Amino acid sequence: MLRETELRTFVDGTINYFETSVQQAATVGSPYLVTDGKPGAYEYTGVICISGARRGIVYFTAPRGMLTVLLMRMQETDSSDANIKDLVGEVANTISGNARRDFGKNFLISIPTVIAHEPEQVPAAHVRAYVIPINWRSHSAKLVVCLE
Repeated sequence: MLRETELRTFVDGTINYFETSVQQAATVGSPYLVTDGKPGAYEYTGVICISGARRGIVYFTAPRGMLTVLLMRMQETDSSDANIKDLVGEVANTISGNARRDFGKNFLISIPTVIAHEPEQVPAAHVRAYVIPINWRSHSAKLVVCLE
């Protein structure tokens, strides 16, 4: 089970990602525990597998519209499917990589696996899933943290 301070690491990492990459703050809703079924996913999802001292998955999932606007804010004019996939993987990787600083060197992260157009393919967690709702401009996304 995640402690509140551990969840805060992911919340702070998410806020920091938006402030650093697009110079616009995202608001983060109250994290909540999924008690029934899967946390759900949007059109694009970057999944990071965690091993070492902690095990599980962390994923960032967002709709195409949000990711397209993020690319534009980063001065990127190519909003092809390939670029959108790269971006969703980068967001997941950056947030998980930042969490590694707090969790220590035994918090091992995989390279991102990107799932596009098939939200049902996002792996189910074998442990409780915490959802961190993310709102940026008029868009909604979420970071899902499932760690033993």
